[in-house]
Amino acid sequence: MVIFPNCKINLGLKILRKREDGYHDLETVFYPLPLKDALEVIRADQLQFTATGIPVPGDPAANLCIKAYHLLKNDFPDLPPADIHLHKHIPMGAGLGGGSSDGAAMLLLLNKQFHLQLDTPTLLRYAARLGSDCPFFIINKPCWGRGRGEQLQPVELDLSAYSIIVVHPDIHISTAQAFSLCRPDAGGQSVRTILSQDIRSWATDLVNDFEEPVFSLYPTLGTLKRQLYDAGAWYASLTGSGSSLFGIFEKDGTPDTRAFAEKIVFCG
Repeated sequence: MVIFPNCKINLGLKILRKREDGYHDLETVFYPLPLKDALEVIRADQLQFTATGIPVPGDPAANLCIKAYHLLKNDFPDLPPADIHLHKHIPMGAGLGGGSSDGAAMLLLLNKQFHLQLDTPTLLRYAARLGSDCPFFIINKPCWGRGRGEQLQPVELDLSAYSIIVVHPDIHISTAQAFSLCRPDAGGQSVRTILSQDIRSWATDLVNDFEEPVFSLYPTLGTLKRQLYDAGAWYASLTGSGSSLFGIFEKDGTPDTRAFAEKIVFCG
């Protein structure tokens, strides 16, 4: 069975406070985009994991697909071994949630393929144990995210009247480092409130709190954001903790993307 895990962008991201457990409370709106990996699971004699596409670094045992398998295996001892193959297309360390999407997709795929009969609230609880962004990909619709990002509420937000371009500068950013550089601030307007305003106000009102510290480390990202606006974007921003940026353009416009064309990983 094959599933195609998609990516997300963050529309605004506020770091509200640091918690006693070491995590941060945040507020954001997750928005899904159809830039996808491919994940296949076949019943096998032993558990194994392979990957193609963009190289996946590190120990395969640490991959969220494998972690998702073991998470369910602990509660469902009869879950059979599987041959897992991931074709990686979503850039990693890019703020697009590709790894989280793969982990959530693995939960969904195992639930369907092996008839575990897990309902959505149960899948959300498993996903939250995998990672903060994973629960969003169980719902996979525009959602207002709070807490670590796992407290989700679907929102009415449709950007289909616009074109979205995602650029990735081939920089891998550590989420932990990005959080360590942020200064939490619970003041100001809610992200959800700002998104209810005219899109023309987003450029001044809708902020990703990771931009200031991340741009100071990697000035080229600030340059890319300016280039997206120069190309005609109504709104441009870092997504998550980066390093990808996106621009929202008029659907019928013809943005001049020459300055960053080689870095485009999605246009739709």
